[in-house]
Amino acid sequence: MKTLMLGNAAVARGLYEAGCRFVSSYPGTPSTEITEQAAGYDEIYCEWAPNEKVALESALGAAIAGARSFCAMKHVGLNVAADPLFTSAYTGVNAALVVAVADDPGMHSSQNEQDSRHYAMAAKLPMLEPSDSEECRDFAVLANELSERFDTPVLLRTATRVAHSQSLLETHERRDVPLKPYEKNPAKYVMSPGNAIPRHADVEKRLAELAAYSETAEINRAELRSREIGFVASGVCYQYVREAFPEASVFKIGMSYPLPIQAIARFAAQVDKLIVVEELDPVFETALRAAGIRVSGGKNLFGLLGELSQSKILQAMGASAPAGKVFGEALPQRPPVMCAGCPHRGLFAVLSRMKLTVLGDIGCYTLGAAKPLAALDTTVCMGASISALHGFTTVRPEEAGKTVAVIGDSTFMHSGITGVVNVAYNKGISTILVLDNAITGMTGHQQNPTTGLTLKNQPTPPIRIEKVLEGIGIRRVRVVDPNDMAALEQALREELAVAEPSVIISRRPCALLKYVKHKPALIVDSARCRGCKQCMRLGCPAIRFEDHKAIIDSTQCVGCGLCAQTCGFGAIGEGKA
Repeated sequence: MKTLMLGNAAVARGLYEAGCRFVSSYPGTPSTEITEQAAGYDEIYCEWAPNEKVALESALGAAIAGARSFCAMKHVGLNVAADPLFTSAYTGVNAALVVAVADDPGMHSSQNEQDSRHYAMAAKLPMLEPSDSEECRDFAVLANELSERFDTPVLLRTATRVAHSQSLLETHERRDVPLKPYEKNPAKYVMSPGNAIPRHADVEKRLAELAAYSETAEINRAELRSREIGFVASGVCYQYVREAFPEASVFKIGMSYPLPIQAIARFAAQVDKLIVVEELDPVFETALRAAGIRVSGGKNLFGLLGELSQSKILQAMGASAPAGKVFGEALPQRPPVMCAGCPHRGLFAVLSRMKLTVLGDIGCYTLGAAKPLAALDTTVCMGASISALHGFTTVRPEEAGKTVAVIGDSTFMHSGITGVVNVAYNKGISTILVLDNAITGMTGHQQNPTTGLTLKNQPTPPIRIEKVLEGIGIRRVRVVDPNDMAALEQALREELAVAEPSVIISRRPCALLKYVKHKPALIVDSARCRGCKQCMRLGCPAIRFEDHKAIIDSTQCVGCGLCAQTCGFGAIGEGKA
């Protein structure tokens, strides 16, 4: 029976059917749902790890122990996991190890457009690239088989439009794959130079074998139709090409690395023009040109930036694209914004009012950079806020009293701890704000080591951030409620005035958590409202301005009280008319 399934759910289904036993990941859009869906299968042990490096190392350990294993992450997460990734190519595996990486062309929820195909080439690991949900399932199964056949981790690359789209697939029963025996083999698994040197030779031999396999693999195929144009494409670009040019010939790449160069060369000889369609970098185009294959068009047509689409491909090829619908009026802009009642809003309102320099991090609180709060100065990567603060205040010590870092609870566990260690060890003067909203919020409410629950909602001892900081050597730690703006400002002024590291934990649960009980919506007394727009500076989506007066939308307001604290005329409160 065929089932409509999300691409990420289909990967999880493939893992289940392939006999996967162990999954360790860190949530990252657009990869998160793979692990969440896998957790729904009782036969698979699933966990959220503190970060991608730990997740991959755990999955590698399980694979060496003999269990088919899996790890998922988004493209920037692969940077964090790069250390074990590269060396795992040398050690190889025992049972299968599949590593899914979800790229984000168009940066829907990411800080850069990174092309993970480069990692396959650099680490010398095979990479498969599905183009729909059925292939997500099929390629997940195949990746397990190739991993054990070639004694290597296998990369499974998706992208936003494959991960988050639905298509039909056929489900199958789970294959019961027993644990493979584990035998001590230091020459294979202990990567000291004496062992790593011969293992490098094994990697090159394996790569040659994988290249030979790629030439005849069914997932790489030539679809001959009109000989006028032949396209080379993979992943979602294959779908775009087929819809834009249904009569054209296409070489569909299912194995992005190693490429089936000879098979593509034979295909190229059968068409008049060869066009390479790929998002982001010219990975395929460069490889084909280097092999002497005649390429008529590629990045000169489609560019290096953002996502492609059927219309973009048609336009780049000089064909007419279907006309889009024109609306009679301009659609309003809907930029991302912190939710009504978000515990981060009061904190950023205070930081903005105090005109502090704020080094930011990755999470919901990145939205603090948006107007009208406009409170963030930097956002680079997970954990960077604390480390960057240390560097900033070390070279500009006079700025220590007016510069802070903000980081979430999950990101603190991911990679913020080491930044605090650096501050303490090197006697830095830094004021750090840990925004503890009791969940991993931006990726959809996943548990983390501070929440007291595992991925499968089993109780576990929660890590107390205060105790971690105490162990690191931070003597000044205090907890504040970010909805008490006066207390928060006082705490900031006091901590910024001291000449030693300090941490303020801004603690209030995410307003969207099911167990959070909200207060009644507040009301604006229009007679007392002076139209000063101070409440609008909060950027709360529940407040709007009409006829020179503030109005609170009762369907959105959760009664957090921030607007009442900002109103200097007492116009906002409960039960006022």
